[in-house]
Amino acid sequence: MPFMLRLRPLFLPLLLSTFAATSPVMAQSRFDTLLEKFGKSNGEEGIYSSNGRIEAQTVDVATKYAGRIESVTAEEGDLLAAGDVIAQLGTADAKAQLNAAKAAVLRANAGLTVAQATLMQAESALSVAQTTYDRVVKLHDSGTAPQSSLDDATNALNSAKATVEMAKAQIEDAKASIAAAEADQEQVQLALDDLTIKAPIRGRVLYRLHEPGEVIDAGYPVVTMLDLSNVYMNIYLPATVIGTLAVGDEARLILDPISEYVVPATITFISPQSQFTPKNVETQEQREELVFRVKLSVPRALLAKYESLIKSGVRGIGFVRTRPDVDWPEHLTVNVPE
Repeated sequence: MPFMLRLRPLFLPLLLSTFAATSPVMAQSRFDTLLEKFGKSNGEEGIYSSNGRIEAQTVDVATKYAGRIESVTAEEGDLLAAGDVIAQLGTADAKAQLNAAKAAVLRANAGLTVAQATLMQAESALSVAQTTYDRVVKLHDSGTAPQSSLDDATNALNSAKATVEMAKAQIEDAKASIAAAEADQEQVQLALDDLTIKAPIRGRVLYRLHEPGEVIDAGYPVVTMLDLSNVYMNIYLPATVIGTLAVGDEARLILDPISEYVVPATITFISPQSQFTPKNVETQEQREELVFRVKLSVPRALLAKYESLIKSGVRGIGFVRTRPDVDWPEHLTVNVPE
């Protein structure tokens, strides 16, 4: 049980007694007015409500690179799956860079072939030098070959060994060049792929911001999408109610166009700071009171089932329960379309 919830039995009577001690008539009236504005639903114990509207998380789908837009296939209102093509930027420059990167890979592979041939040649020369050295050693030991012949054979053998090691190093260098060239090719390919702008999430196109033929800078959004898996309603409640709520608590939503249905929700955020009631929620008189924002999120499984019906901006009422041990009243029992 949250800390604030445990304090409720002491906090609420203390607050009421403070109001009463100051001015019984005015304080009690002001408190009742506050609860009436944001508070109890139909006088039911432990159920509080507030006006709000359905909102969905927006995502600006932008380009990573500057360029000219060749086409925009997404229209406002389209429901897109993750990976669907939204727009296409010009690819001529990127394709030229990709061809150059592929040529660099071929050049690096050719360098490896040359290095391998050089190694074979060096190993052959080493074999000859080793055979000559062994023969001269035998002749020197028998007294037939002079010391100078042995010295020449030794130097030739050491030189052949060094040539082999250098050829092996050239092979490793050629392999590194191939890896670098392939990495460059992959980077150019990724840049080319990024010129095809795709939907990062499943959602609905809210705004189409640019048209074919326009030149846009890197980072500029082409469309704005609604994330239909993140739909919520913000409501505003006074401190006396906030003190008894916790993230994860159940909530309910009733929307104006479909008021016969009760939508389940969950409290996913409670603002730690108070604010004046937003202008688009209450009247001028009510904005004089400080309240806290509470976010009521609709379950993702339910959103997936009715995603074609989701419309942001729809107004309604959000309900919270300050006593989790008390059942929801009958008219707030979950009721969604089949």
